[in-house]
Amino acid sequence: MVEPQGFLQQAILYLAAGVIAVLLFKRLGVSAVLGYLAAGMAIGPWGLGLISGADTVLHFAELGVVLLLFLIGLELEPRRLWQMRRPIFGMGTVQVVLTALAVAVLAYALGAAPAVAAIAGMGLAMSSTAIALATLQEKKLLATPGGQAGFSVLLFQDLAVIPFLLAVGFLDGGKAALDWSALAKAAGLILVLIAGGHYLLRPALRIIAATGLREVFVAFALLLVIGIAVLVQAAGLSMALGAFLAGVLLADSEYRPEIELDIEPFKGLLLGLFFIAVGMSVDLGLFLRSPLLLLGLAGGLLALKMAILYPVAKGFGYCGRADAALFAVALSQAGEFAFVLFRAAPNVLPEETAALLNATVATSMVATPLLFLGYERFLAARVARGTERASEVVDEANPVIVAGFGRFGQVVTRVLSGLRIRATLIDRDPNQIEMVRRFGIKAYYGDATRMDVLEAAGAARARLLIVALDDEQAALRIVRRVRKRFPRLKLIARAHSRSDAYEYHEMGVPAVRETFGAALDAAEAALRALDFGPLAARRVVQRFRRHDEEMLVEQAPHRKEIRRLIALQQQGRRDLENLLMKELGAQVDEHDARADEQRAGDEARAQRLREEDDA
Repeated sequence: MVEPQGFLQQAILYLAAGVIAVLLFKRLGVSAVLGYLAAGMAIGPWGLGLISGADTVLHFAELGVVLLLFLIGLELEPRRLWQMRRPIFGMGTVQVVLTALAVAVLAYALGAAPAVAAIAGMGLAMSSTAIALATLQEKKLLATPGGQAGFSVLLFQDLAVIPFLLAVGFLDGGKAALDWSALAKAAGLILVLIAGGHYLLRPALRIIAATGLREVFVAFALLLVIGIAVLVQAAGLSMALGAFLAGVLLADSEYRPEIELDIEPFKGLLLGLFFIAVGMSVDLGLFLRSPLLLLGLAGGLLALKMAILYPVAKGFGYCGRADAALFAVALSQAGEFAFVLFRAAPNVLPEETAALLNATVATSMVATPLLFLGYERFLAARVARGTERASEVVDEANPVIVAGFGRFGQVVTRVLSGLRIRATLIDRDPNQIEMVRRFGIKAYYGDATRMDVLEAAGAARARLLIVALDDEQAALRIVRRVRKRFPRLKLIARAHSRSDAYEYHEMGVPAVRETFGAALDAAEAALRALDFGPLAARRVVQRFRRHDEEMLVEQAPHRKEIRRLIALQQQGRRDLENLLMKELGAQVDEHDARADEQRAGDEARAQRLREEDDA
């Protein structure tokens, strides 16, 4: 096939391949990352041959990784990053050193030269920041203890770039791309960025925002991220690390929400392009020539790294068994940095060896979404049932149990405590537990989807369980299991959407839609701003609430019948319009009647006064 030459033709090819592959893989219930990788393999030089080389687009698409790390940095305030120093430097150092040594020893035992074994160990010890973080985010696992531990180690791996490049340069005959002064230069640049971010970034953003031109604000945000990433790369560190630092500097800025909205579309597109480029780099020709060798190396690497990562996570005490398994799966692949490192040693690595190592790296990266799929379907529930990190012992028995102590659960608990109604609080996030305990609130670590945890919390004796989890699937599992295990326990569930509310209605469980009440408050305020009277606005909103709840009950049995649901929804809109107009008309009639009564009373009083004057 003829390779498209123009930029627009290639762009159309990349976009079409990505859209088709991701739609297909998502329909099959598989990760979007795997869809992008498959699209790259299909159009690459070893597939249909539509694109001959991946290097050019790979360099450009690395901006997707940069923007991903920037957005993650925006979610981390400097204070929280400082609290993560132990997992970053402790777990990170142990993981990198142990993995590099293990790979090097095995490579040497298989007959590799000492220098080749050392370079292979350093390259394969790293993990793919892009694939690990993107998959954790897609699966909503980044906020779990296992996801946070993986993120910490990935940060340390970015910091390990300088010493590894120095070591490879030394092994390659002393022709290192960096000298030892790079360490001081990198440290100095980071200090300059911290100072500049503190004193200069907010004034600059204020000036840009004052123009009122959104495109200028977007351009400045991209300039900021990419500029800092390039500066940090010039100092010998990774671009991703520089972007992450830029995000952390803006984490507590008032401009953070706007920057997130502006950067997100670019991040998604470029990250997808990055995965396509990685898929294109997979040498399917080598796979066809030596399939057993390549599969053996990639499978052995994945198994070795997971065998090291799991006990490292357990040894530092940050993860239970389920989270340690997630940590091991997320970081089991080799990373994109290995491509750079292997290219930096042309005098040591023979061309055939380098090709084999690169193919091993790419194969391990492609295998990671499949490992996540296996973890979710087979491993997560099994290790969670036998988790060694026991939930905390609950030393109180209260009439109410609140599962999930985030922003929703906190409001409910404050109301109950104001009435001196005691509640047992359970949350899965140890950071959240530690935070609320600082405010004198007693909460317990535990996974409320496990019935033994709820039983220990007194579910058999409690009167009410409030399910306030952020994870809608976990919340549904709790409700289903509690209905079977504790049939007398009353339930109230937090519904994230109308679909969730349908599910809970079908099970006979009262559901509170988390944004419904706030939206109705906003609607009432909007009516007041449009010169509706307070009583009229309140009664219209109350009528809407009753109508919507009635519609929810009517629509719930048909939630999977799309045509029927659409018809009911359309009829509901017409009924609602008639109801609200009647309600408004009744308000006007009542107002007019009161006004007429008031005028009649005034006239009667005036007549009495005239009669008294005449008398």
